[in-house]
Amino acid sequence: MEVFTLQLFNGLSVSSILLLIALGLAITFGLMKVINMAHGELIMIGAYSTYLTQNIFKDVLPPSLFDWYFVLAIPVSFLIAFVFGLILEMSLIRFLYGRPLDSLLATWGVGLVLQQLARSIFGAPNVAVTSPSWLNGGVEVLGAVLPYKRLFIIGLVALCLLAMYFYIYRSLEGRRMRAVMQNRDMAACLGVSTRRVDAMTFAIGSGIAGIAGCALTLLGPIGPSLGTYYIVDAFMVVVLGGVGKLVGTVLGAMGIGIFNTMFEYWTNASLGKVLVFLCIVAFLQWKPMGFVAMRSRSLDS
Repeated sequence: MEVFTLQLFNGLSVSSILLLIALGLAITFGLMKVINMAHGELIMIGAYSTYLTQNIFKDVLPPSLFDWYFVLAIPVSFLIAFVFGLILEMSLIRFLYGRPLDSLLATWGVGLVLQQLARSIFGAPNVAVTSPSWLNGGVEVLGAVLPYKRLFIIGLVALCLLAMYFYIYRSLEGRRMRAVMQNRDMAACLGVSTRRVDAMTFAIGSGIAGIAGCALTLLGPIGPSLGTYYIVDAFMVVVLGGVGKLVGTVLGAMGIGIFNTMFEYWTNASLGKVLVFLCIVAFLQWKPMGFVAMRSRSLDS
């Protein structure tokens, strides 16, 4: 029971991290049809924002307040990545809508520039982010010790998922966003500012990537190439779940995270990833649109 509980928790933990990383990609790639290869670098920006917030608390504020730096680092990471995404959309992405290969190459180049910029500012070696003391330790459940850091990340992912659900499906801005993504010309005829919706949608997806980078600082050191380790898995989550569907993204992240943990436990890390990839390929042969397919007249025609 102890081993089963620990493996199940590890699977949920990996799934939550993949889900948080893929949430922003589900918006930019799933809804906007923009292949953003710089998504990993936006995650890196969020991680370094957390690192800078930690240093400001350490150097400027009293030591008694240091443990609360991470609470402030979450909105700071979101805002900084949000601004970077907004600038990227206004200066480059808006000229590449409907040209997926061009957007892929352009954002890949932007990602390389951002990585080199991070190396120039912070240096090539990885840097460590000290976790707050209230996240140290763990809780024992059925004989297994569950770390507070992983539990906090799971709670943060649930909060972000809930916020995205209310924004996309229960707010006026979310309704406008879905209208533009489904039928841009009709939405423009009804008075919706498509340029503003595009900019805000891309910026919000970038901000969520910043939160993902903030969460990853709890798991280990960070460096300029932090996001490149997760970008492939994030794309697999979005494609497996179904392009443009929030529920599908959750199912895709849960499936990849749990199966990856199971296969790694039975074999090893490298072979586990290979088996997960083979399962994804086999599943997409059966259901090419993913877990949850988006149905519309444009797809049926």
